[in-house]
Order: sequence, then structure tokens, then C-alpha cells
Amino acid sequence: MKTRIQNRRIVPVYPVAVTALDQKTIRLQGFMMPLGPGEQQRHFLLASVPLTCAFCTPGGPESMVEVRTVKPVKYSQAAVVVEGKFHVLQKDPSGLYYRFTEASGVK
Repeated sequence: MKTRIQNRRIVPVYPVAVTALDQKTIRLQGFMMPLGPGEQQRHFLLASVPLTCAFCTPGGPESMVEVRTVKPVKYSQAAVVVEGKFHVLQKDPSGLYYRFTEASGVK
């Protein structure tokens, strides 16, 4: 994907193949970045590469997906697979480009 400047903001420009996935149920593998404490997570980021530092993000917003699950998923440092409704975000106030809703962990 690419970005462009619009009204002094960086906005994503998605390829047609990515926008075609909007609102579709898909599976994605990545590395869990918890957004809160605890072994069971319902809201986390899924990154394309593992974390190497607890205080650093492993990449930009193009390499992460915000995940909200129906049931908690056990935290793991190994790669995890989640399935859910994929959203391609156009103007997310938090600066994210992608989101999963109604997601669940896949074994």
C-alpha cells in the first residue's frame, strides 16, 4: 500500500486487491501485541513480525491489524491465527489502517 498527504494528514491509498477484502471474513497469521494486561486478550494488535522490544512497535500501521475478539484469546509469543471480519479503514482517528471485528482465535 501507499500513502499520500491530504489536508496535512497522511492517508492510506489501498490497492484494489486490499479494498476488495473490506467487510469479508478472512484468516490472518501474525504476532500478538496485547493492549492490556492478562493472559487472555480480547483487544490486541496483530503484527506481521514478532516484538523485539516491549516499548517499540515492530513496524508502521501498514504492518498491523487491530483485533477485537468475541472470546478471549490466550496470549502467545509465537505466531497466532485469527479469523474475523476484515475492515479496511479510511479515516480511523487512531491512525490504524486495518481492523478485525467479530474475531476468534484459530487453532
